[in-house]
Amino acid sequence: MTDSLQPVLILLAIAVLAVVVFRLLRLPPMLGYLLAGVIIGPHALGWIPDSEETRHLAEFGVVFLMFSIGLEFSLPKLVTMKNIVFGFGTSQVVITILIVMAVAWMLDLDWRIGLALGGALAMSSTAIVIKMLTERGEQNTPHGRQVIGVLLFQDLAVIPLLIIIPVLATTVESDTADYPMMFTIAILKAAAVLALILYFGQRLMRPWFHLVARQKSSELFVLNVLLITLGLAWFTELAGLSLALGAFLAGMLISETEYRYQVEDDIKPFRDILLGLFFITIGMLLDVQVVIEYFVWVVLILVALIILKIILITALSRLFGADQRVAARTGLNLAHGGEFGFVLLAQAGAIGLLENAILQPVLAAMVLSMFFAPFIIEFSERVVQRFFGSEWMNHATQITSIAAQTMAEQDHVIICGYGRSGQNMSRILEQESVPFIALDLDPRRIHEAASAGESVVYGDAARREVLIAAGLMRAKVLVISYADTVSALKILHHVRAIRPDLSVVVRTKDDSDIDLLKEAGATEVVAEIMEGSLMLASHALMFVDVSTGRILRRIRDTREKRYSLFRGFFHGDSDEAEESNEHFFPRLLTVTIIPGADAIDKTLEELDLSGLSVEVTAVRRRNIRGLLPSADTRIESGDVMVLRGTQDNLAAAEIRLIQG
Repeated sequence: MTDSLQPVLILLAIAVLAVVVFRLLRLPPMLGYLLAGVIIGPHALGWIPDSEETRHLAEFGVVFLMFSIGLEFSLPKLVTMKNIVFGFGTSQVVITILIVMAVAWMLDLDWRIGLALGGALAMSSTAIVIKMLTERGEQNTPHGRQVIGVLLFQDLAVIPLLIIIPVLATTVESDTADYPMMFTIAILKAAAVLALILYFGQRLMRPWFHLVARQKSSELFVLNVLLITLGLAWFTELAGLSLALGAFLAGMLISETEYRYQVEDDIKPFRDILLGLFFITIGMLLDVQVVIEYFVWVVLILVALIILKIILITALSRLFGADQRVAARTGLNLAHGGEFGFVLLAQAGAIGLLENAILQPVLAAMVLSMFFAPFIIEFSERVVQRFFGSEWMNHATQITSIAAQTMAEQDHVIICGYGRSGQNMSRILEQESVPFIALDLDPRRIHEAASAGESVVYGDAARREVLIAAGLMRAKVLVISYADTVSALKILHHVRAIRPDLSVVVRTKDDSDIDLLKEAGATEVVAEIMEGSLMLASHALMFVDVSTGRILRRIRDTREKRYSLFRGFFHGDSDEAEESNEHFFPRLLTVTIIPGADAIDKTLEELDLSGLSVEVTAVRRRNIRGLLPSADTRIESGDVMVLRGTQDNLAAAEIRLIQG
């Protein structure tokens, strides 16, 4: 028992240590897992042997990685990004494979080896790039959309490559010219399995999940997800395909149901743990001695990979209509290897397609490229500014965009932050015909709200020039709608310096920073917990026959004394639990009605979204926004519908609108 536990304990200990160290260094934990695997693997310290058990752990990691990709698969998203995904993305993967095959031919290597290596080197790291785009708020920028589109196609391209590579391995020793027939058989077999799973899966998945969910058992729900994922993975392997393909199909089928968000939350701990172990096992494949022996080749492959990808992706980005700066940012963001490249390399190595002398240098170069990736992305902006324009030009573009939207406004309200509180306030202002401009840093939120026709722009309200561009000199009042004291103090500092007479209303979570914010220049500080308590008390007083005038005086007196009556409370275990129900809160979602969507030419009454507990709050058509549309409003192609409901109900409503 002790012997069997030892490898597991070593893996867990090194995983924890790797994540802690790399998070402290603000680097992706994935790189820590890879480095940890190199150190403890059979080719270095030898703490973990290269055994069947560790390879099974790696396989399970791939299964859950592919399941996650399938879960995020969205047909409407593919349709809206089809030019980038199937144009730009296809070109990048195909041309990379052809270039690597040409290099392999020049080095007198078999073309099949070149194809396998080309597929692996064509991949970029979805995990690293998406994380850094999110941190930098660049998902909805022009280069962000191109990067996400290419990554999406790369994820999809793994599926045919996982089918093709085993066929390549079976023909390595063969002298026959019957390769087209073997490829055709493999593709037809894969197509038959896919058709079978998708045909029956789509018809069975939703009713089966309804049945499981009605039992209201969280452990049963998770067990069901694991059963479907591993069951389909086993079925595809039984059919001669890969485990990863079955897991991808499982995720894709579940993504078509309204339970996808719940599944994603439930499966996340399993996925992240197994992915970490997968990257450790990939690191264990790396033989440091072989790398040292082929050091020159490792450096050449690394430099060639990064330079080739930068040049190729930048050129393709220009070809698909991007300007020089956008194209350069896109190339720099994707100039490295990716986790799916490891999946393909591991598969090619396991079935004997790649010899160790080829596998090790390529594997080492890909690992090193991923180590360099965060730094390349971090410094990409400076590189672009150095070669394609100075920093002030980029800021000027953003400031000009904000100023253009606000130049006609007078006596308006500036809302700093367009989260839930900011949006609620904006609707009251809209009802009272009070002009406002909202500033926010969440690209997804801005895209959704702007699509619905709301007055929100991308900008950091803590920057002086952004506030001036938003019309600070002409504004009637400024509202800081998010509870971030540090950011609020920066904004108050700028307002005090530029417009000391301007009224500023600041939101804070509780009473801890009221005095500090008042001293910094806030006209009013609204403590949400205190205001909630005040409203509860005022309603209760009404029912015990206290006069309205006395209640209003009590509210005013409490506010004037800065909630001194409410300061301090007895903490209990339930205080934090009250904040854990965000999943069930109503939220808004914009859905663009794409050509061919099921909702076209149907009225809201016919769509019956109310049966899903979803309300249509607005319909935007040809840039004209209609609030609270009637039941006989008929939906047209290109409409943007604004829906309100819980997360799961919105997912079901989106499926009904697009797919029926």
